[in-house]
Amino acid sequence: MQKGQIRVQTENIFPIIKKFLYSDHEIFLRELVSNAVDASQKIKTLSSIGEAKGDLGELRIDVVLDIKEKTLSITDRGVGMTGEEVDKYINQVAFSGAEEFMEKYKDANIIGHFGLGFYSAFMVSDKVELYSKSHREGSGVFWSCDGSPEFELYDVDYSQRGTKIVLHINEESAEFLDASRIKSILNRFCKFLPIPIYFTEVGEVKEEEETEKKEEKSINNTNPIWVRKPSDLTKEDYENFYKELYPFNETPLFWIHLNVDYPFNLTGVLYFPKIKQSYEIQKDKIQLYCNQVFVTDEVKDIVPEFLMLLQGVIDSPDIPLNVSRSYLQGDPNVKKINAHITKKVADKLEELFNKEREEYEQKWDSLGLFVKYGMMTDDKFLEKASKFLVMEDTTGKFHTFEEYKMATETLQKNKEGKHTVLYTTNPIQQDAYIQACVKKGYSVIKMETLVDAAFINNMEMKWENTHFVRVDADIVDNLIDKQESSESVLSKDEEASLKELFNIQIPELHVTTEVKGLSVDSAPVVATRPEFMRRMKDMGAVGGGMTAFYAQMPDEVTLTVNGNHPIYQTLLKQENKDVQEKQVRSLADLALLSQGLLKGAELTNFINRSVELMETNKA
Repeated sequence: MQKGQIRVQTENIFPIIKKFLYSDHEIFLRELVSNAVDASQKIKTLSSIGEAKGDLGELRIDVVLDIKEKTLSITDRGVGMTGEEVDKYINQVAFSGAEEFMEKYKDANIIGHFGLGFYSAFMVSDKVELYSKSHREGSGVFWSCDGSPEFELYDVDYSQRGTKIVLHINEESAEFLDASRIKSILNRFCKFLPIPIYFTEVGEVKEEEETEKKEEKSINNTNPIWVRKPSDLTKEDYENFYKELYPFNETPLFWIHLNVDYPFNLTGVLYFPKIKQSYEIQKDKIQLYCNQVFVTDEVKDIVPEFLMLLQGVIDSPDIPLNVSRSYLQGDPNVKKINAHITKKVADKLEELFNKEREEYEQKWDSLGLFVKYGMMTDDKFLEKASKFLVMEDTTGKFHTFEEYKMATETLQKNKEGKHTVLYTTNPIQQDAYIQACVKKGYSVIKMETLVDAAFINNMEMKWENTHFVRVDADIVDNLIDKQESSESVLSKDEEASLKELFNIQIPELHVTTEVKGLSVDSAPVVATRPEFMRRMKDMGAVGGGMTAFYAQMPDEVTLTVNGNHPIYQTLLKQENKDVQEKQVRSLADLALLSQGLLKGAELTNFINRSVELMETNKA
């Protein structure tokens, strides 16, 4: 029998471990089960090369919760350890002071470091016991420590190859004596480990549960699809795995299988989810694994920002796990992985666009969010995405940007040679403006999602000689900024009278009035909002910051009175000034309604006034 002190030169290391090693104490179970998996994998490897003799038997890991004894044990049938190895891997881990210990391991990949991972047990235990028997000749060994620098180590009769760790759970960690809590931790961190894991609760098992107890079932899927060859997998395999990850989600649009072993190791499957509404956008749905051990679902800086909307799994032993964001951002492997994922996604989208364009267009409502977000935030992706970005016009036809430019080359260039992309943010509300554009032969693109306002501003800076104009930004004759309005049939005096009549004041609106000669089939009054100011208000309402003050400013609107509309031949001759003023105001209100700018009391007044005018005409 050996007694001694764990080699700590300056202070007791265990309080340091409890406080600093992990921010979340439940991680101890991940570490201990991971060590057990590692030991099991090692015995398989040694057996395959002839260094481990005899029958391997069933390789499994048993997690046993004993309520009565207040213990939690983890048992493997792996490579096992001799007394010398226990001394080396456990006692000598703390060969220096606590400060040096933490310095040495602060940036370590904890998973796979037996000694360090083993010490996580002391975060939740008053005492930890270890039984082990090496695959080599010899008896078993027992090690025990109560959290002080003192330990016991001696030979025992432990007949089974492998290692058993017994944790005597302390009072502060009583939550880990709850079976449902242990199951949830195992399900979260160990769901896809490659060695079967079985969980058993003893001490308070009822008689009626004995039958259920006999029907053992491992809690993990030992062969998840990301570790298998894509050529061996079917569409159903990918869809079933997605259901395993996200049981309440709809079938995904498609997926990308990652499988790289040089210059870094990366496997995984990324899914493009269906997104029906913009409010359904959810981030942090990608799970990061290290050799099939769950690490986190916060993968920012590993996965490009615009692909955080994807779902699925990535697995890489080359990503540092316990480090700061600044370290992650500078890590060369992380940068390479980030770039690789971006390239794979771009390649997949381009392939789908080229081979299955019709199906690709049908999925654009969901895909567009990823593509547009990526084009705004990643210049390398922008270069590739210009080939497979599609824009739907108000007739339901899709165009790439180049196709749209070619189709509108003749009509939609302004006097400065810039290509004008006409767009609508609400085809129903802006229908009158759209119809006016269609009559001119213009093509109007739908821009209806949350990201479109930012996308438009961004692309105007990145695409040369291109600018976007919403269909209600000006009267149709001026949208392309190259045509002059035709003359009004009204005299100068009549135009002046009309302008005076339409000089109306509306709370919270800054109204400017002009009289122009539009086509006779155009509306009597057209309300338009300046593109720049409207964009600033929209950005201020959504983004705040430096643009927030724009959101507080009155809406600017221009009322363009169509002097060529026949209604004014009658209206100007109206002798009843009260009726004339009401008619003018109703025409103005109809125009404002088309912009959604008539609200509250002004809307109520419009309705009442309309009824009055109908009664007047009836009389």
